Amino acid sequence: MSATRLPGTPRLLRALNDRAALELLLERGPLTRARLGELTGLSKVTASQLVERLEERGLVARVGEQAGGRGPNAQLYAVRPGSAYVVGVDVGAERVVAACADITGAVVSQVEQSTRDTDDPVGVVHTAVVQAASRAGAELDHVRRVVLGTPGLVDPATGDITFAFNLPRWHRGLLAALREDLHTPVVFENDVNLAAVAEAQSGAAQGVADFVLVWVGAGVGLAIMLGGRLHHGSSGAAGEIGYLPVPGVPIPRDVSRRAKPAFQQLAGADAVQAVAREHGIDAPDAAGAVRAAIAAGTAGGPLLDELARRLALGVASTCVVLDPPLVVLAGEVGQAGGAALAERVQHEVAAITLVRPRVVPTGLTEEPILRGALRTALDAVRDEVFGSTIG
Repeated sequence: MSATRLPGTPRLLRALNDRAALELLLERGPLTRARLGELTGLSKVTASQLVERLEERGLVARVGEQAGGRGPNAQLYAVRPGSAYVVGVDVGAERVVAACADITGAVVSQVEQSTRDTDDPVGVVHTAVVQAASRAGAELDHVRRVVLGTPGLVDPATGDITFAFNLPRWHRGLLAALREDLHTPVVFENDVNLAAVAEAQSGAAQGVADFVLVWVGAGVGLAIMLGGRLHHGSSGAAGEIGYLPVPGVPIPRDVSRRAKPAFQQLAGADAVQAVAREHGIDAPDAAGAVRAAIAAGTAGGPLLDELARRLALGVASTCVVLDPPLVVLAGEVGQAGGAALAERVQHEVAAITLVRPRVVPTGLTEEPILRGALRTALDAVRDEVFGSTIG
């Protein structure tokens, strides 16, 4: 090792130790200096210096005492929640939901507002973010990152929205406008991709490095997780499964005219409701139709069978290319269908292809896109904050 690199080694080791200690405090709750030393393998003196360093940087705080044997009680330390905040935003055609979480991951506030009566996306996002931060008691300059989940394509090179089928007012240049307005890092991510992030964190895909998530709701989408990382494609269009050219429906040749793409026509919410009516089930929405079919028992089987055959065309097309071990059905329809629909899709895919992925329903019931946005923001901010401890 050359002499020029030696001075940096102690600083790097301190940074690594600090990061390890912070992660332990997040995972295991308040810990004493001695316990931190045991878990990190550091000496008592080094562990004490580490805690003092993190206290000085405002990242940890004393939160109580632990009674021991002889001598004074040991101080307990925890990550200071207010050291940083993030905001996640789920943007839909009719509503925007925003939540603020502190650096520990605790969701401190959540707000929702309608988008029906406005054509100002910057104003909508600004209001949602400011309200979420305010209700969390966080100053806006303490919000270190805002992650927005949006339908459509996000350009991997620029981070901007390039196409959103049902958000016509969202356009290129919006990212810069939001960053300038909020004075904080803002990131766009496809909404279905964020649902997959949440599924991997706390849903049906925990511990699975390779899987795909098929979202069936008003739209049809796909998220691809390979090696624990999202696959976006060169233009951000990886997973736009609605555009699969499938048999039995017209294939539009000019997507810029907002004609419904082929697989969307076959398996989207409108198609589900139409098929349900053909089977004698009239419900206010697609998810309600699927729930009614399940409640009907044997009588609802034909509708679920038909829906599974349609979904299997998209799932099979994906799986013969990627061959994932797991497929998660999510979205309003996927969630409503539960195991009854997932099992049928699994059987149908195995019948028409050489691959046999396990197909399961989503393990999340509330705000998966929002949860994925918060997780994405937290991962980035923890890297920034915890990685900035080199003194």
